[in-house]
Amino acid sequence: MTYADPPLRHSSWLPPLRFLQRYPHFLEVAYDLTHNMLKPFRRWLKRGGAVERVFIPLEAVSKGVIFDCRMCGQCVLHSTGMTCPQTCPKNLRNGPCGGVRANGHCEVIPEIKCVWAEAWDRSKRMPAYGKEILQLNPPTNRSLRGTSAWINDFTGDGKKTPMGWGLDSKP
Repeated sequence: MTYADPPLRHSSWLPPLRFLQRYPHFLEVAYDLTHNMLKPFRRWLKRGGAVERVFIPLEAVSKGVIFDCRMCGQCVLHSTGMTCPQTCPKNLRNGPCGGVRANGHCEVIPEIKCVWAEAWDRSKRMPAYGKEILQLNPPTNRSLRGTSAWINDFTGDGKKTPMGWGLDSKP
């Protein structure tokens, strides 16, 4: 089994805005402001359109320098303590693996703190969305990679699971 390349956030050089992750409540407020600002424009927020061609590079830069965004197209930052689960070396989307060390560090890259340990700590400082860390996120739909998570959020595509994933059938 191979893992993703080590995330940028674990390198010795950290982009200047990465420190904002230490302030999850501030980021939670910024998320709400952005969401509310985009609401009136939702009829223009369509996948594959001209607006998405503008959004993609804006998201890549803004979320990249703060969260080391991997452009999965299904951003769940607000429900993971403003910590990107895609930066987990194992790409775990719903919590830590069984190998988190006693000191809270990653089993794959021992010199870094587990992404999910960080997410848990940060979620406690988020009054509006902090409890969402207890909810399960759908599996990552790799077909959305490289698309705008904001547009996918407004269209509902970011929450849909493709047919055949077993989540679409009734018990």
